[in-house]
Amino acid sequence: MRVLAIGECMAELAPTERDGDYRLGFAGDTFNTAWYLARFAPDAQVSYLSAIGDDAISQQMRTFVRESGIDDAFLQSLENRTVGLYIISLNQGERSFSYWRGQAAARTLANDPALLDAAMAAADLIYFSGVTLAILAPERRVALLSALRLARKDGKTIAFDPNLRPRLWSTDNEMTEAIMHGAAVSDIVLPSFEDEATWFNDASPQATADRYLAAGARIVIVKNGAGPVYYADGDARDEVPVIPVDTLVDTTAAGDSFNAGVFARYVAGDDIATCIPHGCALSRAVVGQRGALVPIDPATLTDNEA
Repeated sequence: MRVLAIGECMAELAPTERDGDYRLGFAGDTFNTAWYLARFAPDAQVSYLSAIGDDAISQQMRTFVRESGIDDAFLQSLENRTVGLYIISLNQGERSFSYWRGQAAARTLANDPALLDAAMAAADLIYFSGVTLAILAPERRVALLSALRLARKDGKTIAFDPNLRPRLWSTDNEMTEAIMHGAAVSDIVLPSFEDEATWFNDASPQATADRYLAAGARIVIVKNGAGPVYYADGDARDEVPVIPVDTLVDTTAAGDSFNAGVFARYVAGDDIATCIPHGCALSRAVVGQRGALVPIDPATLTDNEA
C-alpha cells in the first residue's frame, strides 16, 4: 500500500524535564501521522508532500524525513525560504503552542499542479488535514481540493482529519466552510468531538458522524478524549471504549498517532472495528512521553494490549 501525507512539517522546540531547556525536533500534524505510520506499517510505502527552504535547518529536516523511512520525492526545496517553527508549552500534560510560520515554504505546497497530480497518482491512500488547508492561500486551497476530488474519482482513498485550529484562519466561517469542503472530497474523516462540538455545535459524537457522512464521507471515526471512540462505517455504527491513560505527560500528537495506528491496520486490510483499538493503544503510549515523535517499540503494542 502506498500512502501519501500532505501538509507542513515544522521545527519543534519541546520542553525537556529540566525547566527552561528545549529539544529541537521536527513535527507537524500530518507528518506526525506519517512518521508513526512508517514505523507501525513497515510494508507500506509512506511519502510526504510539502515544501521546505534551502537553508541549513531545511536540509536537516529533509535528512530527518529520509532517516525516518519516509520518501521525500515530493518534498520541494524552494530558494530563499525556510520552515516554520513552534514551541510547546505544557501544563499538567496539556499542551499549547506558539508559532512562527509566516515565511514557511509549506504555504506553497500546492503551487505546482503537475507535482500534485504525480504525487497522488503514485499513492493508494492520501491523507491531509484542516491544518493543510489552513496554511494555503484560498486559490491554492481550491487547487488542492480539486486534485483530491479527481484522485478520489480515480479510485484513491482520501482520508481527512479536520484538526480545527481557529488561529490559522481569517474567520471562523472560513474555517468551518473549508473543513466541510475537505470532508466532501474524503472517504475517511477522523474528527475530534470536543472541537466539533465547539465549532459545529454538535450535540454528540453521533451527530458529528452524521454531518460528515452527509457531506460525502464513507467512514467517520470520532475521537473523544478519554471517552469511547464512535465510528460509522456504512451501516455499521458502534463505540470502542478507551483504556485510561496511566501517566499523562504530553498530549502533543495524541490524535496524530491515533490516526497512524488506525491507518496501520487499515492498509493491512483490517476492518475499522479492529483498526480503532490499535489507534487507541498507540496514542496511549505516545502521551506518556514528551514531544510529538517519541520512540515506541511496535512489538509492545500487541493485539491484546490494543
